This record gives sequence, structure tokens and C-alpha cells, in this order.
Amino acid sequence: MNGQPAVVLLSGGLDSYTAAALAREQGYTLHALTIRYGQRHVREIESSRAVALALGVVRHIELDVDLSAFGGSSLTTEMPVPKDRPIDPDDIPSTYVPARNTVFLSLALGWAEVLKARDIFIGVNALDYSGYPDCRPEYIGAFEAMANLATKAAVEGGQRLTIHAPLMDLTKAQIIRRGVELGVDYSLTSSCYDPAPDGRPCGQCDSCLLRQKGFRENGISDPLPYPQTQAAS
Repeated sequence: MNGQPAVVLLSGGLDSYTAAALAREQGYTLHALTIRYGQRHVREIESSRAVALALGVVRHIELDVDLSAFGGSSLTTEMPVPKDRPIDPDDIPSTYVPARNTVFLSLALGWAEVLKARDIFIGVNALDYSGYPDCRPEYIGAFEAMANLATKAAVEGGQRLTIHAPLMDLTKAQIIRRGVELGVDYSLTSSCYDPAPDGRPCGQCDSCLLRQKGFRENGISDPLPYPQTQAAS
């Protein structure tokens, strides 16, 4: 891509790091956006800084958009985070944050227009995931269509914007395998929805279970320090 700018949504988790690494591999210069939205797992903000540094982003912006003011999710309230549950994509769990990806992508869209960037990368996935409606390909396609109706760059300048979701059709194991091929250091990431005060993952929430499953299927150990037995070969 000869150094064209791209905005990457960077949470500090495994998926967003891998998606950003794929954007870098394609030759984009990365502009990383991290949102502090009132999430209880704020450890991921620290991880996003480490990931941004490892990726060599041009700029890393952290924005405060406190969705906890609305509540409605166990990630933004004191509601218990579900643990050790069978993961059913047809059963949307309490960890779903209403309109989160719509808010995130809208902010990324604003920055992309200022940068004259035609590309936004997001690490959503519709295979090994918790069933969030704003992680589906139909949603990404609809947002992209809206973005190309809503911006001055598209209407006046014909600058078509693309929302890239390169992990959409990959299992967690495939995502990890691709990241390892790219030299991604997953020890920098934080995926847990309910980490301990020292940042250690719980090992029992949906995100931890899917992550451990992905490492286990690759026959490698997850570098994060789980309280019990971490995923291994």
C-alpha cells in the first residue's frame, strides 16, 4: 500500500493486535485508536499502549467515551461477568456493550476522514466469538455503506472508505497461528473480561476460554499467567 494511512481500532486484546499486524504487513502506516469506555477490564488500556509501541504506530490516541453512564452490560457495571458457560453464538451474553462497535467505528471514521485515510481495521470475528450482533459481516457491510454516505470525503471527493475485518472468517486458532507467523508477541495483550487487580486473567470468562482454546488447538502455550493450568500442548 506504499505507506497509505489506516486507522486501526486497538483494544489491547489478541484480535485487535493481530488485525493491526495484518494491516502493517500490507504496508499501511498505522494510526491507532483506543477507547476508554468505562470498561471494568481497564488492564487492556495498558496493553494497548504496549501493542501500539510494538507495532510502531505513527500515533496512538486514547479517547474517553464513558458508556458506563448508560450501563446495560456486565463490562461497564457491577453485574457479574458470566464464567464457565457454554458459548452459544445465538445467546447474546451480558458482556455485550450496547452499540459499542458503532460508537468505536464512528470515532475511527472521523479520524480517518481528517487523515484522508480510506481504510479502517477492526478485529471483529464471527466464528469463535460470544455472539455479539456488532461483530457480524452484515453489520460491518452496513456500517461501511453508511460511512460512504455520511462523509464529506466520500460525497465531494469520491474517497471510498473500506472497513477491513480481516479476522471475520477465522477461528481463534487460525487467528493465533497467523499472528505467530507475523511475529506478534501475545504476552503484551490482555483479553480477560474480569482480570484480577494485578491484571492476571480469570481463565473462566468467554474471552479467556476462547483464547485458551485457540492456543490449545495450535499446540502452544498461552503466554499469559492464568490462575490454574494455562493452555498448553
